Amino acid sequence: MARGGFPGGGMNMQNMMKQAQQMQAKMQEMQEELEQKEVEASAGGGVVKVVATGKKEIKSIEISPEAVDPDDVEMLEDLVIAAVNEALGKVDEMVNAEMGKITGGMNLGGLF
Repeated sequence: MARGGFPGGGMNMQNMMKQAQQMQAKMQEMQEELEQKEVEASAGGGVVKVVATGKKEIKSIEISPEAVDPDDVEMLEDLVIAAVNEALGKVDEMVNAEMGKITGGMNLGGLF
């Protein structure tokens, strides 16, 4: 067996390292691009809207006046939570889709 346990010697290991570095550079670029992207989610038929960035930061929350009922604050709280959770779920989907383009569907065990 060749040095390092790889058939063909060090060349295969060098190729693997080069590919890993290229993938790492693409992932860094993708993360920077995702930070600029936004997703929008809503709850209650659109009376609560949330915009989140690819960094999972909430950029804005819009609440329609008809959603504000002083006698039912809990309902409004639930709508805000639902919209925020939906927005964060959309960010996860967006990140996973972009990551899949780079990794070619490889399962990297939740590394990212």
